[in-house]
Amino acid sequence: MSKAIIGRKVGMTQIFAEDGKVIPVTVVEAGPCPVVQVKTVENDGYAALKLGFLPAKEKSLTKPELGQFKKAKVGPCKYLKEVRGVEGYSVGDVLKADVFAAGDKVDVAGVSKGHGFTGVIKRWNQQRLKETHGVGPVHREPGSMGSISDPSRVFKHKHLAGQYGVENVTVLNLEVVRVDVARNVVLVKGAIPGPKGSIVTLRTSVKSK
Repeated sequence: MSKAIIGRKVGMTQIFAEDGKVIPVTVVEAGPCPVVQVKTVENDGYAALKLGFLPAKEKSLTKPELGQFKKAKVGPCKYLKEVRGVEGYSVGDVLKADVFAAGDKVDVAGVSKGHGFTGVIKRWNQQRLKETHGVGPVHREPGSMGSISDPSRVFKHKHLAGQYGVENVTVLNLEVVRVDVARNVVLVKGAIPGPKGSIVTLRTSVKSK
């Protein structure tokens, strides 16, 4: 059965395995996530759970937002997210870090770090031009835009400078190394998208080997 939870990226550290090897891990504060709504195929056309994360003040939410929390008899939450394929829960149930166990394979989705407006070298990993006489001052420029006469335009999807980062990114097949139920913390092997403090979603891997 699929499992999922909303969490907050705390940062990265490392732990030691029993054989002495160092394992780089990302610390995720996972839950508690109350179930605000259960969507069904009969009523909504698809099955999903709407989960809340992190308590919020009532004055920070609109009346429509507060209405769904009062209907579910759940305290107001700062974040709401739907997760599909998770079954066996009712409105008011609370998902905690213990939904996952060490050894589970998970997919982690989040919003990548923002780097602002960047050039083609940083954004697309292009090479710089030679720094010899007669080349400058265009060492970091994107290069030729195409022919002048035909097609007389720049092709779509050409790698150019622009906004880099702040994109939805999902990293597949990461391993849960350890779960601390007392602190509601999940340690995931490797790096996950987003800066410290960003909101991420952990779900059972869909392409696990």
